[in-house]
Amino acid sequence: MEQHSFQPLEFTRLPEAEMRENARAFYERIRRRRTVREFSDRPVPRELIENAIRAAGSAPSGANMQPWHYVAVSDPQLKKRLREAAEVEEQALYGHRASDEWLRALEPLGTDASKPFLEIAPWLIAVFLKKFTIDEAGNRRKNYYTAESVGISVGFLLAALHWSGLATLTHTPSPMKFLAEVLERPEHERAYILIVTGYPADDATVPAIDKEPLERIATFL
Repeated sequence: MEQHSFQPLEFTRLPEAEMRENARAFYERIRRRRTVREFSDRPVPRELIENAIRAAGSAPSGANMQPWHYVAVSDPQLKKRLREAAEVEEQALYGHRASDEWLRALEPLGTDASKPFLEIAPWLIAVFLKKFTIDEAGNRRKNYYTAESVGISVGFLLAALHWSGLATLTHTPSPMKFLAEVLERPEHERAYILIVTGYPADDATVPAIDKEPLERIATFL
């Protein structure tokens, strides 16, 4: 494999006071991100989605393999097909696949097999993980740390969408093979997650839940 050339790092050293303010401001903004299940059908400019995916594509990955592919869907007929396929899997999940323990954990959130947001929200972003990449010549290249890399990239995507002023929902029906079938993705791509995004409905509500405090999620040594 050809050795990469190197270039100077683009890095701006900020005054410590500005760094503290930036860190505080980002936390205050990102902590207000909530999973939304009630969306408006108000259109969202494609440019917002494109830039969010560009941000996701800037994420670090194992050996810079970038083992992800994003499919952004706004077509109503495709969204309808995705909803129908997802609800088949969700009905099976709630009907017999999920354990009693898992169903009890979901119960306080009020979720069920009905997923109308898959049709109402203006954009669905299906994320696919590539265990290997096939180049234009048909050569197969193995990718490394794929789950970790795609997970980081999705985190970037969620932060970018929230920063842009959009609501989001992470949807993980199980199994998700239907995503590749409906969206006609190649066999070497595996569905990872479906992100629903748009404006929240005017009367949207979210569960009154708390996040663990710093001392419960971090240890400083």
